[in-house]
Amino acid sequence: MKNLEIIKTIQKRFVDRHITLSLAESCTGGTLISQLTSLPGASQYISGGVIAYSNKIKINELNVSRATLLASGAVSQVVAVQMAKGLRKKLESTWSLGITGIAGPSGGTVTKPVGTVCIAVCGPGFEYVATYCFKGARLEIIEASVNKALELLLTATQ
Repeated sequence: MKNLEIIKTIQKRFVDRHITLSLAESCTGGTLISQLTSLPGASQYISGGVIAYSNKIKINELNVSRATLLASGAVSQVVAVQMAKGLRKKLESTWSLGITGIAGPSGGTVTKPVGTVCIAVCGPGFEYVATYCFKGARLEIIEASVNKALELLLTATQ
């Protein structure tokens, strides 16, 4: 696994600090939590995750505002933050990550082309969100999204 060293570092950091992580994924469809839980001992720090492809799940399970979805769209920084914060509160985790985007091959627009991905990391007194535009086919976009999310999580929790 390409991300094995990063995942080991994240796991050690979280376990050593007795902190937890929750993951709200849309365009990555659970790929991120799957990679993080591939190592034994992940249950010591992973609180859980929600795969929220539909807006209904974003609203009902992650407490994303319906008004925000209508105003900004599901693929937006504000929605990524609300996904992360909503799940962090629901699962009472120390840290959370929200990721939403357009993995393709369809679904893109002029303003939000295929490959547009918003990633938010939230923790105690910390909030970071950014938008990326990854290139490639669907699985390449998902992989790039997961890689960036792991990198952001590693940096945020230094």
